[in-house]
Amino acid sequence: MNITIIGTGAIGGWIAAKLALASAGHVVNVVARGETLRAVSDHGLRLRSTVGEERQEFVARVNAVESTTALPPQDLIVVAVKQPALAAVLHHITPLLAPHTMILSAMNGVPSWFFARTDRPLAGTALLSVDPSGAIGKALPAAQTIGCVVHAACSVSESGVIEHKMGNRLIIGEALGGNSERLSTLSQMLIAAGFDAPVSNDIHHDIWFKLWGNMTTNPVSAITGATSDKILADPQVRAFCSRVMIEAKLIGAAIGIHIEGEPESRHALTEKLGAFKTSMLQDVNAGRAVELDALVTVVREIGQALRIETPSTDALLGLARLMAQTRGLYPS
Repeated sequence: MNITIIGTGAIGGWIAAKLALASAGHVVNVVARGETLRAVSDHGLRLRSTVGEERQEFVARVNAVESTTALPPQDLIVVAVKQPALAAVLHHITPLLAPHTMILSAMNGVPSWFFARTDRPLAGTALLSVDPSGAIGKALPAAQTIGCVVHAACSVSESGVIEHKMGNRLIIGEALGGNSERLSTLSQMLIAAGFDAPVSNDIHHDIWFKLWGNMTTNPVSAITGATSDKILADPQVRAFCSRVMIEAKLIGAAIGIHIEGEPESRHALTEKLGAFKTSMLQDVNAGRAVELDALVTVVREIGQALRIETPSTDALLGLARLMAQTRGLYPS
């Protein structure tokens, strides 16, 4: 396959490196700039993987480019940027699209195409919190998009160096729902590259279930500076997170996404991960824009469309937004 990765951060770099290291003859391009572009061009994309006591380092040879205009149409485009950066990279994607091109959306939170499928309540609803101008939906056709829920812990230790600490799962599913031959082909290709890549017939459920945990621990950690274990060890904070999750569960049920279990069962899963810094806390510490809209604002927006009150979600959003605005990490 001809593959281009948009976003050479932690997740994008990890996916790019594993695809390039696979002995399948893929041509892997990565879009990068500045120090990352120079590091990857000079030294390759370095992947350091630590699983248990075993630590390995690999060097993946990829084609690092600053612009995609000279590349031919691609078989697969992996979009692995965070939501605040997506609109700014659309110009890299457009030249690569052909009718057969698959767009793998490996991003956190609720995507702009979430209501593109026609068999759910709110079908066709435009989500202004994640795509206010509609430009994202136009540039990334839902019919060519495959959703991807990432379960992996990765970070960037220095330019062009990806640290993989745990997890290896990429759940993939059609943005328009159902199954397809291309989905099966993509899953087999990802499995051959070393990923655990199951096919989901309802990727929207998988997206919402991951969101169910992320929409609380991420912003709470960003506000407080606390790791996940400390958040859940505080009885009042834990109870507040549960109230937010109950609101999200009600909204999910109203759009046909039913989550089994209660917040406490989800907290138990998070506790197994130990003390870790969420991606939003890492962004705040690094002075990067926070992906608040795809994780929290969008849940409030959907709730409003359904006339479901969300007082705890509203409080979380207000506090997290104000924190980010005072640091210049979210628009005023």
